[in-house]
Amino acid sequence: MAQSRQAIKNRIRSVESTSKITRVMQLIASTELTKQRRLMDNNKEYAIAFEQLLNFALKNNESDSVYLNENEGKPAFLIVFTSDMGMCGSYNANVFRILKDKIHENDHVVMIGFKGCSWARARDISIETELMNLNNDIAYQEFSSVLEKALRLFEQGEISRIQVMYTHYKNTLTFQPIMETIVPVTLREDDQEIGTNAITDYEPQESELLAIIVPMAIKSIVYTRYLESKTSEQASRRMAMEAATDNADELKEELLLAYNQARQAAITNEIIDIVGGANALT
Repeated sequence: MAQSRQAIKNRIRSVESTSKITRVMQLIASTELTKQRRLMDNNKEYAIAFEQLLNFALKNNESDSVYLNENEGKPAFLIVFTSDMGMCGSYNANVFRILKDKIHENDHVVMIGFKGCSWARARDISIETELMNLNNDIAYQEFSSVLEKALRLFEQGEISRIQVMYTHYKNTLTFQPIMETIVPVTLREDDQEIGTNAITDYEPQESELLAIIVPMAIKSIVYTRYLESKTSEQASRRMAMEAATDNADELKEELLLAYNQARQAAITNEIIDIVGGANALT
Protein backbone atom coordinates (compact mmCIF):
# COMPACT_ATOMS: atom_id res chain seq x y z
CA MET A 1 0.00 0.00 0.00
CA ALA A 2 2.91 2.35 0.77
CA GLN A 3 4.32 1.77 -2.70
CA SER A 4 0.92 2.41 -4.25
CA ARG A 5 0.64 5.70 -2.36
CA GLN A 6 4.13 6.71 -3.44
CA ALA A 7 3.32 5.91 -7.08
CA ILE A 8 0.18 8.04 -6.88
CA LYS A 9 2.15 10.85 -5.25
CA ASN A 10 4.70 10.74 -8.08
CA ARG A 11 1.94 10.91 -10.65
CA ILE A 12 0.42 13.93 -8.89
CA ARG A 13 3.76 15.73 -9.08
CA SER A 14 4.05 14.86 -12.78
CA VAL A 15 0.54 16.12 -13.52
CA GLU A 16 1.22 19.34 -11.60
CA SER A 17 4.36 19.95 -13.69
CA THR A 18 2.43 19.29 -16.89
CA SER A 19 -0.34 21.64 -15.77
CA LYS A 20 2.18 24.43 -15.16
CA ILE A 21 3.62 24.00 -18.65
CA THR A 22 0.25 23.95 -20.41
CA ARG A 23 -0.95 26.97 -18.41
CA VAL A 24 2.13 28.97 -19.43
CA MET A 25 1.68 27.90 -23.06
CA GLN A 26 -1.96 28.95 -22.87
CA LEU A 27 -0.95 32.43 -21.67
CA ILE A 28 1.68 32.73 -24.41
CA ALA A 29 -0.84 31.65 -27.06
CA SER A 30 -3.35 34.21 -25.73
CA THR A 31 -0.73 36.95 -26.02
CA GLU A 32 0.22 35.88 -29.53
CA LEU A 33 -3.45 35.67 -30.50
CA THR A 34 -3.98 39.27 -29.42
CA LYS A 35 -0.98 40.40 -31.49
CA GLN A 36 -2.06 38.44 -34.56
CA ARG A 37 -5.63 39.71 -34.36
CA ARG A 38 -4.33 43.27 -34.20
CA LEU A 39 -2.20 42.71 -37.30
CA MET A 40 -5.10 41.06 -39.10
CA ASP A 41 -7.51 43.88 -38.23
CA ASN A 42 -5.00 46.56 -39.23
CA ASN A 43 -4.59 44.90 -42.63
CA LYS A 44 -8.29 44.21 -43.11
CA GLU A 45 -9.37 47.67 -44.26
CA TYR A 46 -6.61 47.83 -46.88
CA ALA A 47 -7.35 44.29 -48.08
CA ILE A 48 -11.10 44.90 -48.38
CA ALA A 49 -10.51 48.13 -50.33
CA PHE A 50 -8.18 46.31 -52.74
CA GLU A 51 -10.64 43.46 -53.29
CA GLN A 52 -13.41 45.99 -53.92
CA LEU A 53 -11.22 47.78 -56.44
CA LEU A 54 -10.56 44.48 -58.22
CA ASN A 55 -14.25 43.65 -58.11
CA PHE A 56 -15.11 47.05 -59.60
CA ALA A 57 -12.62 46.56 -62.42
CA LEU A 58 -14.05 43.11 -63.16
CA LYS A 59 -17.65 44.27 -63.01
CA ASN A 60 -17.02 46.98 -65.60
CA ASN A 61 -14.63 44.91 -67.68
CA GLU A 62 -15.26 43.94 -71.29
CA SER A 63 -11.73 42.87 -72.19
CA ASP A 64 -10.43 39.33 -72.64
CA SER A 65 -7.72 39.43 -69.98
CA VAL A 66 -5.44 36.42 -69.52
CA TYR A 67 -6.35 36.39 -65.82
CA LEU A 68 -10.04 35.68 -66.45
CA ASN A 69 -9.90 32.18 -67.94
CA GLU A 70 -8.59 28.89 -66.59
CA ASN A 71 -5.96 27.00 -68.57
CA GLU A 72 -7.78 23.68 -68.62
CA GLY A 73 -5.80 20.47 -68.44
CA LYS A 74 -2.80 22.04 -66.74
CA PRO A 75 -1.57 21.44 -63.16
CA ALA A 76 -2.49 23.86 -60.39
CA PHE A 77 -0.25 26.16 -58.39
CA LEU A 78 -1.07 25.56 -54.72
CA ILE A 79 -0.02 27.63 -51.71
CA VAL A 80 -0.62 25.87 -48.37
CA PHE A 81 -0.47 27.51 -44.93
CA THR A 82 0.41 25.29 -41.96
CA SER A 83 2.15 25.90 -38.63
CA ASP A 84 5.84 25.70 -37.76
CA MET A 85 5.13 24.40 -34.25
CA GLY A 86 2.76 21.82 -32.82
CA MET A 87 0.51 21.93 -29.77
CA CYS A 88 -2.25 23.64 -31.78
CA GLY A 89 -4.97 21.02 -31.64
CA SER A 90 -6.56 20.01 -34.93
CA TYR A 91 -5.35 23.10 -36.83
CA ASN A 92 -2.95 21.22 -39.14
CA ALA A 93 -4.96 18.00 -39.24
CA ASN A 94 -7.98 19.85 -40.65
CA VAL A 95 -5.84 21.37 -43.42
CA PHE A 96 -4.27 18.01 -44.29
CA ARG A 97 -7.65 16.28 -44.39
CA ILE A 98 -8.84 18.58 -47.19
CA LEU A 99 -5.46 18.84 -48.89
CA LYS A 100 -5.01 15.10 -49.44
CA ASP A 101 -8.14 15.05 -51.64
CA LYS A 102 -7.28 18.23 -53.55
CA ILE A 103 -3.60 17.85 -54.35
CA HIS A 104 -2.46 16.11 -57.55
CA GLU A 105 0.84 14.63 -58.62
CA ASN A 106 1.97 17.37 -61.03
CA ASP A 107 0.77 20.36 -59.02
CA HIS A 108 3.22 23.11 -58.11
CA VAL A 109 3.12 23.13 -54.30
CA VAL A 110 4.39 25.94 -52.09
CA MET A 111 4.30 24.73 -48.48
CA ILE A 112 4.44 27.29 -45.69
CA GLY A 113 5.22 25.88 -42.25
CA PHE A 114 7.42 23.08 -40.90
CA LYS A 115 4.46 20.80 -40.15
CA GLY A 116 3.22 20.97 -43.73
CA CYS A 117 6.68 20.29 -45.13
CA SER A 118 7.07 17.24 -42.88
CA TRP A 119 3.61 15.96 -43.85
CA ALA A 120 4.40 16.28 -47.56
CA ARG A 121 7.81 14.60 -47.28
CA ALA A 122 6.30 11.66 -45.39
CA ARG A 123 3.92 11.10 -48.33
CA ASP A 124 6.51 11.69 -51.08
CA ILE A 125 4.69 14.80 -52.27
CA SER A 126 6.93 17.02 -54.38
CA ILE A 127 7.29 20.52 -52.93
CA GLU A 128 8.44 23.29 -55.24
CA THR A 129 9.11 25.84 -52.49
CA GLU A 130 9.39 25.46 -48.71
CA LEU A 131 8.92 28.49 -46.46
CA MET A 132 9.47 27.88 -42.76
CA ASN A 133 9.76 30.13 -39.71
CA LEU A 134 8.40 33.15 -41.55
CA ASN A 135 7.87 36.31 -39.54
CA ASN A 136 5.45 39.09 -40.36
CA ASP A 137 8.24 41.48 -41.40
CA ILE A 138 9.38 39.41 -44.38
CA ALA A 139 6.22 37.43 -45.18
CA TYR A 140 4.85 39.84 -47.79
CA GLN A 141 8.15 39.96 -49.69
CA GLU A 142 8.38 36.16 -49.72
CA PHE A 143 4.82 35.80 -50.99
CA SER A 144 5.39 38.48 -53.63
CA SER A 145 8.34 36.52 -55.02
CA VAL A 146 6.33 33.28 -55.10
CA LEU A 147 3.30 34.92 -56.71
CA GLU A 148 5.30 36.68 -59.39
CA LYS A 149 6.53 33.26 -60.47
CA ALA A 150 3.03 31.78 -60.27
CA LEU A 151 1.49 34.60 -62.32
CA ARG A 152 4.23 34.27 -64.92
CA LEU A 153 3.46 30.54 -65.25
CA PHE A 154 -0.26 31.30 -65.54
CA GLU A 155 0.33 33.93 -68.23
CA GLN A 156 2.41 31.39 -70.18
CA GLY A 157 -0.40 28.82 -69.90
CA GLU A 158 1.67 26.35 -67.87
CA ILE A 159 -0.70 26.18 -64.89
CA SER A 160 -4.47 26.08 -64.77
CA ARG A 161 -5.07 28.14 -61.63
CA ILE A 162 -3.55 29.54 -58.44
CA GLN A 163 -5.10 28.32 -55.19
CA VAL A 164 -4.58 29.03 -51.51
CA MET A 165 -5.21 26.50 -48.73
CA TYR A 166 -5.68 28.48 -45.53
CA THR A 167 -7.67 28.51 -42.29
CA HIS A 168 -10.41 31.14 -42.21
CA TYR A 169 -10.70 32.90 -38.85
CA LYS A 170 -14.27 33.57 -37.69
CA ASN A 171 -13.73 34.09 -33.97
CA THR A 172 -11.58 32.75 -31.14
CA LEU A 173 -13.57 29.51 -31.09
CA THR A 174 -14.33 28.99 -34.77
CA PHE A 175 -11.90 28.63 -37.67
CA GLN A 176 -12.39 26.69 -40.88
CA PRO A 177 -9.91 25.35 -43.47
CA ILE A 178 -10.72 26.62 -46.97
CA MET A 179 -9.34 25.95 -50.43
CA GLU A 180 -9.70 29.21 -52.39
CA THR A 181 -9.02 29.82 -56.09
CA ILE A 182 -7.59 33.30 -56.54
CA VAL A 183 -6.58 33.06 -60.22
CA PRO A 184 -8.39 33.08 -62.58
CA VAL A 185 -10.05 36.04 -60.91
CA THR A 186 -13.81 36.05 -60.62
CA LEU A 187 -16.42 38.61 -59.71
CA ARG A 188 -17.30 38.45 -56.01
CA GLU A 189 -21.02 39.09 -55.76
CA ASP A 190 -20.87 39.56 -51.99
CA ASP A 191 -18.50 42.53 -52.22
CA GLN A 192 -19.87 45.98 -51.67
CA GLU A 193 -20.77 47.56 -54.98
CA ILE A 194 -18.76 50.61 -55.99
CA GLY A 195 -20.01 52.87 -58.73
CA THR A 196 -21.86 50.15 -60.60
CA ASN A 197 -24.00 52.70 -62.42
CA ALA A 198 -21.09 54.92 -63.38
CA ILE A 199 -19.85 55.25 -66.94
CA THR A 200 -16.22 54.20 -66.74
CA ASP A 201 -13.56 55.58 -69.02
CA TYR A 202 -10.38 53.51 -68.64
CA GLU A 203 -6.92 55.02 -68.86
CA PRO A 204 -4.96 52.87 -69.65
CA GLN A 205 -7.06 50.26 -71.47
CA GLU A 206 -9.07 47.69 -69.51
CA SER A 207 -6.66 44.80 -70.16
CA GLU A 208 -3.68 46.95 -69.15
CA LEU A 209 -5.50 48.07 -66.00
CA LEU A 210 -6.23 44.48 -64.99
CA ALA A 211 -2.60 43.56 -65.67
CA ILE A 212 -1.65 46.16 -63.04
CA ILE A 213 -4.42 45.56 -60.51
CA VAL A 214 -4.54 41.74 -60.51
CA PRO A 215 -0.94 41.05 -59.34
CA MET A 216 -1.23 43.68 -56.59
CA ALA A 217 -4.63 42.37 -55.46
CA ILE A 218 -3.48 38.72 -55.51
CA LYS A 219 -0.47 39.54 -53.32
CA SER A 220 -2.74 41.38 -50.90
CA ILE A 221 -5.19 38.45 -50.79
CA VAL A 222 -2.47 35.88 -50.08
CA TYR A 223 -0.94 38.03 -47.34
CA THR A 224 -4.41 38.48 -45.82
CA ARG A 225 -4.97 34.71 -45.86
CA TYR A 226 -1.58 34.26 -44.19
CA LEU A 227 -2.59 36.60 -41.35
CA GLU A 228 -5.91 34.77 -40.98
CA SER A 229 -4.11 31.43 -40.80
CA LYS A 230 -1.64 32.67 -38.19
CA THR A 231 -4.49 34.07 -36.09
CA SER A 232 -6.40 30.78 -36.38
CA GLU A 233 -3.26 28.87 -35.38
CA GLN A 234 -2.83 30.85 -32.16
CA ALA A 235 -6.54 30.58 -31.36
CA SER A 236 -6.38 26.81 -31.88
CA ARG A 237 -3.25 26.56 -29.73
CA ARG A 238 -4.87 28.58 -26.94
CA MET A 239 -7.93 26.30 -27.00
CA ALA A 240 -5.75 23.16 -27.01
CA MET A 241 -3.65 24.34 -24.08
CA GLU A 242 -6.74 25.42 -22.14
CA ALA A 243 -8.26 21.96 -22.66
CA ALA A 244 -4.98 20.30 -21.64
CA THR A 245 -4.80 22.41 -18.48
CA ASP A 246 -8.41 21.57 -17.57
CA ASN A 247 -7.74 17.86 -18.15
CA ALA A 248 -4.61 18.01 -15.98
CA ASP A 249 -6.56 19.68 -13.17
CA GLU A 250 -9.28 17.02 -13.38
CA LEU A 251 -6.71 14.22 -13.37
CA LYS A 252 -4.99 15.78 -10.36
CA GLU A 253 -8.28 15.81 -8.44
CA GLU A 254 -8.87 12.15 -9.30
CA LEU A 255 -5.35 11.23 -8.18
CA LEU A 256 -5.74 13.18 -4.95
CA LEU A 257 -8.95 11.29 -4.25
CA ALA A 258 -7.22 7.97 -4.97
CA TYR A 259 -4.28 9.00 -2.75
CA ASN A 260 -6.57 9.94 0.15
CA GLN A 261 -8.48 6.68 -0.21
CA ALA A 262 -5.23 4.71 -0.13
CA ARG A 263 -4.04 6.66 2.91
CA GLN A 264 -7.33 6.13 4.76
CA ALA A 265 -7.22 2.42 3.90
CA ALA A 266 -3.69 2.21 5.35
CA ILE A 267 -4.81 4.00 8.54
CA THR A 268 -7.81 1.69 8.86
CA ASN A 269 -5.59 -1.38 8.47
CA GLU A 270 -3.23 -0.08 11.14
CA ILE A 271 -6.14 0.48 13.54
CA ILE A 272 -7.42 -3.02 12.80
CA ASP A 273 -3.96 -4.44 13.58
CA ILE A 274 -3.76 -2.49 16.86
CA VAL A 275 -7.24 -3.53 17.94
CA GLY A 276 -6.56 -7.14 16.94
CA GLY A 277 -3.30 -7.14 18.95
CA ALA A 278 -5.05 -5.63 22.00
CA ASN A 279 -7.78 -8.24 21.82
CA ALA A 280 -5.21 -11.01 21.66
CA LEU A 281 -3.61 -9.80 24.89
CA THR A 282 -6.87 -9.81 26.84
